[in-house]
Amino acid sequence: MSQDAHPASVPLSSHEALMWTVERDPILRSSFLNLTLLDREPDYDRFRARMANAIRGLPRLRQRVELAQLPLAPPEWVDDPDFDLDYHLERITLPPPGTRRQLLDMAQAEAMTSFDRARAPWRAVLYEGLEGGRAAYLLKIHHSMTDGQGGVQLVGLLHSRKREPSPEKTAPPARPGEDIGPLGVLAEQVARNGAVEIASHPQSLGREAADVVESARSVVRQALVTDGARSPLWAGRRSTARHFEILSIDLDDAKRTARALDGSVNDVFVSGVAGGAAAYHRARGVDADELRISMPVSTRHDRSVGGNSFTPARVLVPAGILDPIERFRAVHDRLATVKAERAIGMADALTGVLTGLPGPLLTRLVRQQVQTVDLAASNVRGAPVEIFVAGARVLSNHPMGPTGGTAFNASVLSYCSQLDMGINTDAAAVDDPVLLRHCIAESLAEVMAAAPAA
Repeated sequence: MSQDAHPASVPLSSHEALMWTVERDPILRSSFLNLTLLDREPDYDRFRARMANAIRGLPRLRQRVELAQLPLAPPEWVDDPDFDLDYHLERITLPPPGTRRQLLDMAQAEAMTSFDRARAPWRAVLYEGLEGGRAAYLLKIHHSMTDGQGGVQLVGLLHSRKREPSPEKTAPPARPGEDIGPLGVLAEQVARNGAVEIASHPQSLGREAADVVESARSVVRQALVTDGARSPLWAGRRSTARHFEILSIDLDDAKRTARALDGSVNDVFVSGVAGGAAAYHRARGVDADELRISMPVSTRHDRSVGGNSFTPARVLVPAGILDPIERFRAVHDRLATVKAERAIGMADALTGVLTGLPGPLLTRLVRQQVQTVDLAASNVRGAPVEIFVAGARVLSNHPMGPTGGTAFNASVLSYCSQLDMGINTDAAAVDDPVLLRHCIAESLAEVMAAAPAA
């Protein structure tokens, strides 16, 4: 089969169909972005050629979403016969003086613009004219096309290890995007969890019945949260307006802290974000002892670029603990608990059931559930070595995850010896985003400074 050969149409998976359908409510838009800062302006012809090569290897980037012909069938990825790279790729020169704030303002304006649903749902924008002769590029992708980790791998197709021109990369095989449906997923889970053992050993039925009960409780805990979000500042304040802030921290310090406290870099990240969110509340004269965070749990086990391989999870974290070490350990325990939830493994089946509902009802149910969440957080692994884009060195990569109906999304991406964070805030909820960024940066610094030396 040739590189460009692929099926004429592929159904969206249940997760992808859910994210595509609920956007009838614009607050639930699920586009994510990555803003890459460069040390100089790249060679545009090389940049465009890299993008064209990536598209040749990834047919999904030339496809759009269409409604299926059969009733209740999921939407489908189909080839866009009018695909035009230059529609998706834009080159913009910032007006003088070309400050970072100007760049972030233009990027957030792009984030607030919805996709043309008659075209493939992605955009790439090269920003030139930044002060100091620098540049940046923004990649914006609808979440139905790929998840955060897949998006990072897609961005990687534009990168090279040196400034000089190098052979074009080819993309790993795209994920097929097939969805066997909720009943198929449940059948697979039964098979994995010992259906043969039950038949061969009837005495195990009691144990299996207890497992079923615990699985049901897990589903209720994750999928049917009934109490509202915990923030007294942000509850009920949502809009389609966004504001971007960025920061970077030392990855080696984060790793040292994680080792010293018997945790992970993700524990450092989440405890810092949660502590910063609570500090923001205290600065505004209110307390937030606990906050509910939405986090994607990655289920990706390969190097494919397309498709979605994650499960959303919700967890209450003890944000208001003032001692940074105590807060770290409490957050570590809460995150360990949510990773063990049985509902995580059943997410595909649950989502498949939801996507069978009428669109308006599905959107209303999702909106009700996101109202139980205060903020979103995501941690993605990036390139461990220095990289270049068409002759320009990458200085930092800042992911901007979708707010998804929450007050803000804090996403972090590792690069070389740093962790680059993007903070995408809902302007109606967070009315002082600079203060929030300061509180998060200070909270992260407190955790890392308090950890005992190795």
